[in-house]
Amino acid sequence: MSKEITNRADDYSQWYTDIVKKAGLADHSAVRGCMVIKPNGYAVWENIQKQLDQMFKDTGHVNAYFPLFVPKSLFEAEEKNAEGFAKECAVVTHYRLKTDPEDKSKLVVDPNAKLEEELIVRPTSEAIIWNTYRDWINSYRDLPLLINQWANVVRWEMRTRLFLRTAEFLWQEGHTAHATKQEAIEEAKRMQDVYATFAEEYMAMPVIRGYKSESERFAGAEDTYTIEALMQDGKALQAGTSHFLGQNFAKAFNVKFSNQNNKEEYVWATSWGVSTRLIGGLIMTHSDDQGLVLPPKLAPLQVVIVPIPKPNEEIDAVAEKIMTTLKMKGISVKYDQDSKKRPGFKFAEYEMRGIPVRIGIGKRDLEKGVVEVARRDTQEKTSQPVTGVEDYVAQLLEDIQTNLFERALKFRADHTSQVDTFEEFKAVLESKGGFILAHWDETAETENKIKELTKATIRCIPLDAKEEVGKCILTGNPSPRRVLFAKAY
Repeated sequence: MSKEITNRADDYSQWYTDIVKKAGLADHSAVRGCMVIKPNGYAVWENIQKQLDQMFKDTGHVNAYFPLFVPKSLFEAEEKNAEGFAKECAVVTHYRLKTDPEDKSKLVVDPNAKLEEELIVRPTSEAIIWNTYRDWINSYRDLPLLINQWANVVRWEMRTRLFLRTAEFLWQEGHTAHATKQEAIEEAKRMQDVYATFAEEYMAMPVIRGYKSESERFAGAEDTYTIEALMQDGKALQAGTSHFLGQNFAKAFNVKFSNQNNKEEYVWATSWGVSTRLIGGLIMTHSDDQGLVLPPKLAPLQVVIVPIPKPNEEIDAVAEKIMTTLKMKGISVKYDQDSKKRPGFKFAEYEMRGIPVRIGIGKRDLEKGVVEVARRDTQEKTSQPVTGVEDYVAQLLEDIQTNLFERALKFRADHTSQVDTFEEFKAVLESKGGFILAHWDETAETENKIKELTKATIRCIPLDAKEEVGKCILTGNPSPRRVLFAKAY
């Protein structure tokens, strides 16, 4: 395989696309704006899904599945949600094709097969789910209802990029119902914590926890909690959101319950989700000019063993022994016995694919009782005794996981700035980008004007933001705290 990829410093966007394609993660498809997730990319998604699914279940949630299609009347029921997604909706109007009477080799829409009601291909599932919850919830005994679904959604994006923004993508969406406002708020915050823990402990991607400004909230939400990560080009990535929906959807779909005093109330709601965009976050947080870099906890293959220069009985025996001991430790490992490819080609291939650890076994090394161990994150190589190499590799995988997180954390610290004037704000955006902590007067007008002038948005109001009276960088009006700005994906 060709190892050459565009340098990050020359063209970050092309560098990203090169890695996605050459690391075998995804490719463009025949459908505009849609991607094909290749086996290597899907294996990463499966690891993300597996870990998150367990974390959801550990917090009391269960999985279900709801239809891909939403009747237009249901979609319209919650006005803010419908308005927020209207421009991205794909709509089904007919249910049958027929042979073109003028050209028998072509198919055309059958005008007699028009649907009585148009169907929206789900951009999100609140409408169909809350219409269903009306039949499931009658009493306080039915609450809380804690449901998640793993699904695909369609949002007809005009500008697409593999994993980061596609017309169809994979995700999970949680939808919960509660008896009290406080319960629902606690649930929304709990799921933000789950996402933040996953991002930092498994993706090795540090995040800022916060809540969105009113104009950046999810359509139909009263509050949106978010985790925001910083990519290597100084742009922010919204990595996960959790929404307190209040009673908006309950009222729109007439979902009520009888409380313990036998009085009817509307239920309180949340929704929350992450998507295959997380794979884009992984790439942009850790990768380099040699290719993909994956944190060991999410790498489909953690260790690869390469014979030098080719397999033989002696090398095979040592490789099999090392594989057995690694597997006993729960480490995923492969022995590459392909004799048609040279070791140098294999090294480049596994480097491009981001395999965390590579073990090289050669005749000369075996005569000394050692093997070569290379780590992907720093590209350091060491000789290690064959005896006990499994313990060394297990520790090395932990060290790589920690190093990736600390490296990303340092990058974020080095690219987080605090400014007090609009001139400083613009200068930092142009010179180094990253996160900028600045005062804002809490008006939508000012927020929109800053976005119009600089393309920077308020990523969040950090949960740990300290009360600090100051002046808005644009208007000079009073501001109670600094908020987090950045250009973003």
